[in-house]
Amino acid sequence: MATKIFKHIQSTVVPLQVENIDTDQIIPARFLKATTREGFGQNLFCDWRFDIDGKPKQEFILNNPLFSGKILVAGKNFGCG
Repeated sequence: MATKIFKHIQSTVVPLQVENIDTDQIIPARFLKATTREGFGQNLFCDWRFDIDGKPKQEFILNNPLFSGKILVAGKNFGCG
Protein backbone atom coordinates (compact mmCIF):
# COMPACT_ATOMS: atom_id res chain seq x y z
CA MET A 1 0.00 0.00 0.00
CA ALA A 2 1.49 3.31 -1.06
CA THR A 3 1.71 6.17 1.39
CA LYS A 4 -0.45 9.16 0.54
CA ILE A 5 1.60 12.34 0.34
CA PHE A 6 -0.01 15.51 1.63
CA LYS A 7 1.09 19.12 1.93
CA HIS A 8 -1.69 20.46 4.14
CA ILE A 9 -4.05 18.90 6.62
CA GLN A 10 -7.09 20.49 8.19
CA SER A 11 -8.52 18.66 11.13
CA THR A 12 -9.73 18.85 14.68
CA VAL A 13 -6.87 18.33 17.13
CA VAL A 14 -7.26 15.37 19.49
CA PRO A 15 -5.66 16.22 22.85
CA LEU A 16 -4.42 13.09 24.61
CA GLN A 17 -2.93 14.66 27.72
CA VAL A 18 -1.03 11.65 28.99
CA GLU A 19 2.74 11.36 29.32
CA ASN A 20 4.92 8.27 28.77
CA ILE A 21 2.55 6.41 26.46
CA ASP A 22 4.49 3.36 25.33
CA THR A 23 4.10 1.43 22.10
CA ASP A 24 2.15 -1.40 23.78
CA GLN A 25 -0.50 1.12 24.82
CA ILE A 26 -0.67 2.60 21.32
CA ILE A 27 -1.13 -0.78 19.63
CA PRO A 28 -1.01 -3.82 21.92
CA ALA A 29 1.51 -6.47 20.85
CA ARG A 30 -1.21 -9.09 20.32
CA PHE A 31 -2.29 -7.12 17.23
CA LEU A 32 1.17 -6.95 15.67
CA LYS A 33 1.19 -10.43 14.15
CA ALA A 34 0.00 -9.21 10.74
CA THR A 35 2.23 -9.55 7.71
CA THR A 36 0.90 -6.36 6.12
CA ARG A 37 0.67 -2.78 7.34
CA GLU A 38 -3.10 -2.69 7.23
CA GLY A 39 -5.75 -2.73 9.92
CA PHE A 40 -3.72 -1.15 12.70
CA GLY A 41 -6.12 1.79 13.10
CA GLN A 42 -8.92 -0.35 14.46
CA ASN A 43 -6.61 -1.50 17.27
CA LEU A 44 -5.24 1.95 18.14
CA PHE A 45 -5.37 2.34 21.94
CA CYS A 46 -7.59 -0.75 22.01
CA ASP A 47 -7.19 -1.39 25.74
CA TRP A 48 -8.02 2.24 26.53
CA ARG A 49 -10.87 2.60 24.02
CA PHE A 50 -12.82 -0.57 24.78
CA ASP A 51 -13.89 -2.44 27.90
CA ILE A 52 -13.43 -6.18 28.41
CA ASP A 53 -16.66 -6.85 26.46
CA GLY A 54 -15.46 -4.79 23.49
CA LYS A 55 -17.81 -1.90 24.18
CA PRO A 56 -16.44 1.64 23.74
CA LYS A 57 -15.45 3.43 26.94
CA GLN A 58 -17.32 6.73 26.72
CA GLU A 59 -14.71 8.60 28.76
CA PHE A 60 -11.85 7.94 26.31
CA ILE A 61 -11.21 10.91 24.02
CA LEU A 62 -11.03 8.92 20.78
CA ASN A 63 -14.57 7.69 21.44
CA ASN A 64 -15.87 11.27 21.64
CA PRO A 65 -17.35 12.41 18.29
CA LEU A 66 -16.16 15.97 19.00
CA PHE A 67 -12.57 14.73 18.69
CA SER A 68 -12.74 12.67 15.52
CA GLY A 69 -9.64 14.38 14.15
CA LYS A 70 -6.51 13.35 12.32
CA ILE A 71 -3.99 15.22 14.49
CA LEU A 72 -3.08 13.68 17.86
CA VAL A 73 -1.31 15.87 20.40
CA ALA A 74 0.08 13.80 23.25
CA GLY A 75 2.21 14.38 26.32
CA LYS A 76 5.96 14.00 26.71
CA ASN A 77 7.70 10.76 25.77
CA PHE A 78 4.96 9.52 23.41
CA GLY A 79 5.85 6.21 21.78
CA CYS A 80 8.46 5.14 24.30
CA GLY A 81 9.41 1.49 24.25
